[in-house]
Amino acid sequence: MPVHGFTLTAEGPFDFGACLRFVEDWPATSALPSDGRALRFAYAAESDWLPIGVSVTAAPDGVAVSTTRAPGPGIRGEVARILSLDVDGAGFAKLGEADPVLGDLLRRRPGLRPVCFWSPWEAACWAVIVQRSSMLIASRLKQRIAERYGAKVIVDGRTYAAFPPPVTLLEAGGLGLPAQKEEWVRGLARAALDGVLTTEHLRALSPEEALAQLRALPGVGPFSAGLILIRGAGAPDAFPGDEPRLFAMLREAYGLPEDAPPAAYRKLAEAWRPYRSWASFLFRASAYGVMDDRAPGRAPDRD
Repeated sequence: MPVHGFTLTAEGPFDFGACLRFVEDWPATSALPSDGRALRFAYAAESDWLPIGVSVTAAPDGVAVSTTRAPGPGIRGEVARILSLDVDGAGFAKLGEADPVLGDLLRRRPGLRPVCFWSPWEAACWAVIVQRSSMLIASRLKQRIAERYGAKVIVDGRTYAAFPPPVTLLEAGGLGLPAQKEEWVRGLARAALDGVLTTEHLRALSPEEALAQLRALPGVGPFSAGLILIRGAGAPDAFPGDEPRLFAMLREAYGLPEDAPPAAYRKLAEAWRPYRSWASFLFRASAYGVMDDRAPGRAPDRD
């Protein structure tokens, strides 16, 4: 199979090694085989919903990318979004000059940028699968769905199962999920095929509008909406409006009172514009001493 290649250059600090270590610890991707040097995966490309295999390695000032089929502008943009290389990060480090708490995180995690789901569609399905479940079990269920319904793609000599595109799961049954969750997945598939649950659509809206539209989708509550927008569509400047775990981290870091209202957290995050998503990601990644945005164990029952 022919291999196609291109490079992506980072604007501002970027550490691919830190991003790779995050992926190795993140439950949604921790099962990916890794040699500590490359990020390899297969997914249904949002640009045409066809399967593609991707291998990413470090390169001067960015990353080198090889793909199993010719990468048009859509594929290049998707890989850039996944690694948050579609955003100029030069101003992010400067936020630490005015915010010593964030500045300390930036010094401890230099160059770490959010690593996103392969698509908002896949992020939305993960948000449904993980509800009221442990992340370990949810990760296994998601992998089983990929192996049963997704295409198999060979990347660097290994076979990877791509999570199926929305048209495949539109009528699929027997996903191994409760009936209500399977119905939600079908609703999300319709939204993706209608162009609502896509990066292009969500990033074209203001964060507030995007979150409101996402909350209107089946099975998507406030926490899941933030996950889809920030870690699915890769929106760099959104602040989740309902995330108790993050709020607890910020209370401890900034000495806020226990009864601080959501407005207090939103006011705090205003100083992080236009990188509110990136700053929130660093707090989650640092809170547990591992590069993960949730503690091990059960997923929160918020949605």
